[in-house]
Amino acid sequence: MGGVCHPFFYIIFIVEVNIISKEVLPRINEEIRAREIRVVSADNDQLGIMSVREALALAEEQQLDLVEVAPNGKPPVCRIMNFGKYRYEQQKREKEAKKKQKSFTLKEVKLRPHIEDHDFYVKMKNASKFLAEGNKVKVTIMFRGRELSHPELGQNVLTRFSKELEDQAVVEKGAKLEGRNMTMILAKKG
Repeated sequence: MGGVCHPFFYIIFIVEVNIISKEVLPRINEEIRAREIRVVSADNDQLGIMSVREALALAEEQQLDLVEVAPNGKPPVCRIMNFGKYRYEQQKREKEAKKKQKSFTLKEVKLRPHIEDHDFYVKMKNASKFLAEGNKVKVTIMFRGRELSHPELGQNVLTRFSKELEDQAVVEKGAKLEGRNMTMILAKKG
C-alpha cells in the first residue's frame, strides 16, 4: 500500500470556568424573581405584601434599593435600603471579626534522648520564646539506632521538658512514639 499519511488532529477543549466567590450576594432590584414579596421599609416598618413592581417604585421614590433579605420565606422578604452602604458595613464587620481571630503556628524543637544539660536549656529557652509569641511548640525526641529500644529515655526527657516549662505552658498532646520520633505538643497557658 502506498504510504498515505493521515494527519493528526488535535482537539482543543475550551472549558469556560466561572469563578464564583465564596460569598453569595442577595438579589437586588430587578434580580428579584418572586411575584409577590413582603416589604420592610428602611425604618424597619412593615409595609405589607405587594408586587415587585410596586416595591421597586417605592424604593426608587426614596432613591434606595430593594434587597431580598429572606429568599426562602413565603412570600420572600425584601427590605428597602442603601445596598452599597449595607455591603460596606458588612465588609467592615467581617474585617473586625478576622482581626479578633487568634492564629498560631506550630514551632518545632528537636532533641535527642542523651542531650547534655546546656543543649537542653538552649532548646528550652527557644521553646519558651516561641510560647511567648503565642505559638504552639512541638517537642520531638529523635531516636537513632539502638536508642529506639529504650523509649523511656525519651519519655524522661519530655517529662523534664514539660516540668521546666509548667509555669508557662500546658501539655496539649502527651508524648507519643511515631516511628523513630517521640513527640509532645505544648501550648501557652491561659
